[in-house]
Amino acid sequence: MKIAFVGKGGSGKTTLSSLFIRHLAANEAPVVAVDADINQHLGAALGLAEDEAAALPALGAHLPLIKEYLRGSNPRIASADTMIKTTPPGAGSRLLRITEDNPVYEACARTVLLDGEPVRLMATGPFTESDLGVACYHSKVGAVELCLNHLVDGPDEYVVVDMTAGSDSFASGMFTRFDVTFLVAEPTRKGISVYRQYKEYARDFGVVLKVIGNKVQGTDDIEFLQDEVGEDLLVTVGHSDWVRAMEKGRPAAFELLEASNRLALQALQDAADDSYAHRDWDRYTEQMVHFHLRNAQSWGNAKTGADLAAQVDPDFVLRESTAASGLPADPEPAAGDPVSPRPNPLRPAPQPA
Repeated sequence: MKIAFVGKGGSGKTTLSSLFIRHLAANEAPVVAVDADINQHLGAALGLAEDEAAALPALGAHLPLIKEYLRGSNPRIASADTMIKTTPPGAGSRLLRITEDNPVYEACARTVLLDGEPVRLMATGPFTESDLGVACYHSKVGAVELCLNHLVDGPDEYVVVDMTAGSDSFASGMFTRFDVTFLVAEPTRKGISVYRQYKEYARDFGVVLKVIGNKVQGTDDIEFLQDEVGEDLLVTVGHSDWVRAMEKGRPAAFELLEASNRLALQALQDAADDSYAHRDWDRYTEQMVHFHLRNAQSWGNAKTGADLAAQVDPDFVLRESTAASGLPADPEPAAGDPVSPRPNPLRPAPQPA
């Protein structure tokens, strides 16, 4: 499942996304975590020291490598220079899998151990001095969008993206790349303003939006959120001594997180897992193409000097059974057939007794 965490600045979005990542890792699920916020704090929230977080490779700095790898032998893409953030895959494109090893992960991801469980962490990278006054942060998160467009994830596999604050993610088509979007909202008028904006913008794109009420102090706060967001309210979270210790750099073992908060995190995982049954690969691919054609006409054709509409493969649909070559691989499982999770290469295989 592809999962986004959004919310206004200061809502606790990064803290909650980090707790959810820890929860998934504790359940031994394969996880790729992506820090796509202009304020790069996810690494620190996952326990990295300041110098370790600063040393994370920036996705944007490896964009030429990412493009060259993903285009593969796709005949519709003449060169990596003609690829933009919305370029969709087609026959011959290389696709990313959650649990594989590939040059993109090797260059752009680092393994973080959370209570001994491995998670792949990727980051867009912060603004640099050369960016100031001349660049938009969306030019950096474009690398994330390109990777998501070429990523095939199956059941029991998770990509968790800590997004930019507010409704900034609507500056690209990336908001449609997720099975479920968790919006973190405080029980205040400002807290729900981003929810209303997000709900309105996402209305025509089939975005599954669930609200996490954060910093809740009592029944009055819960009733306020229920009145304002209705059935979109999934869970509420209050004060956590475990989180306070973590933010001081002294986290306890994750198993000591308060029981109520563990239950809230499980509710998030259940909602994400339920969303997989409703995944529409055709619509997902159509939305990808829709935003690519819009970007091509708006600025892409002029920037690359190419007709980027020609990159669209009309016969290609991204789906779980698509192999790295861009061609069908294993046959689709019949309805009701179990799908075995893929082994996680970051975790050693169990040895026979």
